Amino acid sequence: MRIGFIGVGNMGTAIMKGYLAAHKDINQNINIYDKDEKKILNLSQELGVNKCNSLERLMEHSDIVILAVKPQNFEEVLTEISAFYKPHQVFVSIAAGISIGYIEQLMKHEGIKVVRVMPNIPALVNEGMSALCKNKYIPDDEFKMVVEIFRSVGRAEVVEEEMIDNVIGISGSSPAYTFMFIEALIDAAQTNGMKKEQAVIFAGQAVLGAARMVLETGIEPRILRDNVCSPGGTTIEAVKALQSNGFRDNIIEAYQAAVEKSKIMTK
Repeated sequence: MRIGFIGVGNMGTAIMKGYLAAHKDINQNINIYDKDEKKILNLSQELGVNKCNSLERLMEHSDIVILAVKPQNFEEVLTEISAFYKPHQVFVSIAAGISIGYIEQLMKHEGIKVVRVMPNIPALVNEGMSALCKNKYIPDDEFKMVVEIFRSVGRAEVVEEEMIDNVIGISGSSPAYTFMFIEALIDAAQTNGMKKEQAVIFAGQAVLGAARMVLETGIEPRILRDNVCSPGGTTIEAVKALQSNGFRDNIIEAYQAAVEKSKIMTK
């Protein structure tokens, strides 16, 4: 299976590196193209992958084509690669707001195989969360291969396309909310005399540990929270302060804002 990456920004590069780490000795099956020639030269030297000097060459040597370009560049890129399309190829989009129907429309080929993916930024450290959906033309065995690519950089779940806006609220955008929470903890710790370097470790590890408890114990977050809140203790006072300041409602409001923006952006 030959994989082509059109665009090697942060997310495209993270997915490629994660896949290479999970699958040894397949470097020569990976093809990359980007308008930034220096970037693809450096990556080809670092990872031993094939740099392509044109979209035509990448299309000629790729079975799965990962479209890792910005949404505003999709029309230009898809119009160009449409001329080099082969019926067996699978096209994978990781761009926000780009629907399966939009790709089908621009490619102008009957029966084109399309997978839409919404990954998130922790893929950069192999802790990503990706949602995948497909059109009716791609068989399950080929779809499974695409799912495995994204499982190499974290977790991946299959959803219906109408759930993608929801996914953006819960995992696509939510790392930003979490970074804000961690930042606030760090600032508070520094205000109380802790060195920043230590505060980063304490806050980051606490959030990482709490997340793993949710994923690995199967216990509802509400129960996990209550288990930490001893009557008359420090944690219950902290939780009461958060509740009185609308913490939960603020998170839900932020989530919904991301969802509504995603609906507006979708082509």
